[in-house]
Amino acid sequence: MTVTDNGPETLSARALWYDGHGGVELREERLARPDPREPLVRTLFSGVSRGTERLVCRGRVPESEWRRMRAPRQEGEFPGPVKYGYAAVGRVEAGPSDLTGRMVFCLNPHQDAFSAPASALHPLPAGLPPRRAVLAANMETALNAVWDSGAGPCDRAVVVGGGPVGLLTAALLSRLPGVEVTVVDVDEQRRALAESLGAGFAPPGDAPRDADVVFHASATAAGLATALAAAGEEATVVEMSWHGVDDVAVPLGRAFHARRLKLVSSQVGQVAPSRRPRWSARRRLGAALALLAADERYDLLLDTEIPFDDAPSALPDALAPGAQGLAVVLRYP
Repeated sequence: MTVTDNGPETLSARALWYDGHGGVELREERLARPDPREPLVRTLFSGVSRGTERLVCRGRVPESEWRRMRAPRQEGEFPGPVKYGYAAVGRVEAGPSDLTGRMVFCLNPHQDAFSAPASALHPLPAGLPPRRAVLAANMETALNAVWDSGAGPCDRAVVVGGGPVGLLTAALLSRLPGVEVTVVDVDEQRRALAESLGAGFAPPGDAPRDADVVFHASATAAGLATALAAAGEEATVVEMSWHGVDDVAVPLGRAFHARRLKLVSSQVGQVAPSRRPRWSARRRLGAALALLAADERYDLLLDTEIPFDDAPSALPDALAPGAQGLAVVLRYP
């Protein structure tokens, strides 16, 4: 919706809030009229992270992680109600002349209009459609994981979990010279999508063995076991899943020690150590946007679109455990 002018001092917009018990509501927000130097953005699309926002929606963010899991410009406190989200794409309607009218990405909660410092906005590169740009946070996660893995040319790579982050990780790996990458997933319908992104596909029972590097992105204990079994001697297994308050069994028996496997975590909150001396978070996000602009096949990941007005009724089902689909996009009026 277009921002509503309620007088000389405030503007009105609507924001999405999670109640922490599985419910979603839209609340009216009063925005202080921004300084002319601070951009005002009208949102066109925002991306919903099925994994993270499922936990936020259901109030399953561990208390120990409440501070670290805060989103930029979040309001409210965990376990809820909380205004959350971090993948907004829109048009600058007012503010500095060099930004007005431009399409931008911002780590901002789901809200139909918002103001933010110019430093928080990332202009979209040429050729990147606003709808596809909502995958920027997912692409950042995938890029960070590839850096954390140390994967290189001609490696055999396995990605367990064919969700958006797993598929983006596989797509990046497939661009490395000579790399053979296989996506492992229980859903046979992911095969065509994995192959279209340059990867092979296998069900868990046929997962490759003796891989040089393995990525786990299924958020299940069974998937982690499959990932460890796929790893070759002294290989690295990168754990990308976040399980919230749930404890997950890790099979450290059998050949785990004999094969000297390495299990490492990857989390997008900080730039991977191998790049941190030279890369800022802003540079990494810019790289993610450029990668998305270069390949229209990423549009295939955006398979669930929900009008913003329908979010209170439709989003809880999309975030329910076992819900089918890949990336969820909110479309604004």
